[in-house]
Amino acid sequence: MNKQPDEHLNQEMNSIELIIGKILRIGVIISATIMLIGWLLLVITGKTGYAGNFHPTSFQQIIAGTVQLKPDAIMMLGIFCLILTPVLRVIVSIYSFFKERDMLYVYITSFVLLVLIISFLIGLSQA
Repeated sequence: MNKQPDEHLNQEMNSIELIIGKILRIGVIISATIMLIGWLLLVITGKTGYAGNFHPTSFQQIIAGTVQLKPDAIMMLGIFCLILTPVLRVIVSIYSFFKERDMLYVYITSFVLLVLIISFLIGLSQA
C-alpha cells in the first residue's frame, strides 16, 4: 500500500546520487583543466607571474592574478576549485539526507559542513 511513495523516494535518491557523481566528475575535470591551463602558461612563458618566492594565497590575490593571466594564480584557482568540489558534495548530501528524512545524517553532515567552513575561515585569517 505504501510502496508507491517508497518507490518514488528510491527513484529520487538514485537521481540525487547520479547528480552527486556528476558534480564530483565535473568538478575534477574543471579543476584539472584550469590547472593545466596555468601549467601550460608557466611552461610557455617560463614565469610564474610573480616576483621571487611570492605565491598568491588569498582569494583576492588569486582572482586578480587570474584576470591578469598569471600562471601561478591560475593554478591556485584550479586547486581552489578542486577543494570546493567535495564541499559541494557535502551540501548536496545534506539535501539528499533531508529528502530521505534521515535527520541524524542531516545533523552530522551539517556539522561536517560547519567544520569545513570554520577551517576555511581560519585559513583565510592566517593568509
